[in-house]
Amino acid sequence: MREETATPAAPHRVAVLVLDDVLPLDLGIPAQVFIAVPGDPYELILCGRTAGSVRTAAGFAVTVAAGLEAVRGADTVVVPGYAPHLRELSADVLAALAGAHARGRRLVSICTGAFALAAAGVLDGRKATTHWKYAHELAARHPRVSVDPRVLYVDEGQVLTSAGVAAGIDLCLHLVRRDLGARTANQVARSLVSAPHRDGGQAQYIERPLAPEAPGVTLASTRAWALARLHEPLTVPQLAAHAHLAPRTFARRFVTETGTTPLRWLLTARLDRARELLESTELAVDHIADRCGLGSPSNLRLHFRRALGTTPTAYRAAFAATARPDSDRAHAPTTAAGPSAT
Repeated sequence: MREETATPAAPHRVAVLVLDDVLPLDLGIPAQVFIAVPGDPYELILCGRTAGSVRTAAGFAVTVAAGLEAVRGADTVVVPGYAPHLRELSADVLAALAGAHARGRRLVSICTGAFALAAAGVLDGRKATTHWKYAHELAARHPRVSVDPRVLYVDEGQVLTSAGVAAGIDLCLHLVRRDLGARTANQVARSLVSAPHRDGGQAQYIERPLAPEAPGVTLASTRAWALARLHEPLTVPQLAAHAHLAPRTFARRFVTETGTTPLRWLLTARLDRARELLESTELAVDHIADRCGLGSPSNLRLHFRRALGTTPTAYRAAFAATARPDSDRAHAPTTAAGPSAT
């Protein structure tokens, strides 16, 4: 009797669509991750509108082996970021992406590659993310897309998007984990000297300077007064009294000038102060909570988790020059299902 042998599974075909002025690191991430998987379960191909040379945003060129026909034959299509991200893309590129989506293929974007998926209609009615600097532009240009600027990546099943640059590593490792399991993804992460899973989302990387004060703004002096007293239990009546206004009038004017309520502004200012202290000092979390006016360490952790998707200790471990991680470190959701900001 003849012994039957199992037929090996065909490799999963991954087409990386290289658009003009592609961001080099965004291009390199999926290539490096997928070729690092043991056993070669992925078949990687770089493609463009046509085969040949494609200019990168850094000025040098890369050679792609195929044109848009590779998109039509792929199981997964990855679109790295490109510049400028608001430019109009050619109709054949958009049609290729839309066609891949209609055929049930998996589409993935890294950083500003989300603008290509959105322009092709792939993100309509879905949650998505991109680099936090450009998230508002994605939301404004494509109102049918629910944009979350806080997370590292969003997994919508057939369509996945990542935040800027290094978040592409997180998303590609997530794809390997989803396809082949956590053990394989962890092996790849070790080979790349990368964390298999990062704490928090990109909210912790967003620059949060206070809005510049316009000359002659009525409540600017009151906001400056409050910033010098964040360690105190400030109330809206106290702020209104400093501005010599009735509380309701003060609250209305405050929203008009800042676009947010006094209490929400105070909370953001307190968290910004906490971030500054975590980055620049070795103060214990309870002392930081006291100095920024959040009272207790548990209250600080609660608001930190809600606003930034991580803990004070994990934030310090990531951003302080002298990090001392401890058991306060916790894993936060990195998809759009994460906690909402207060």
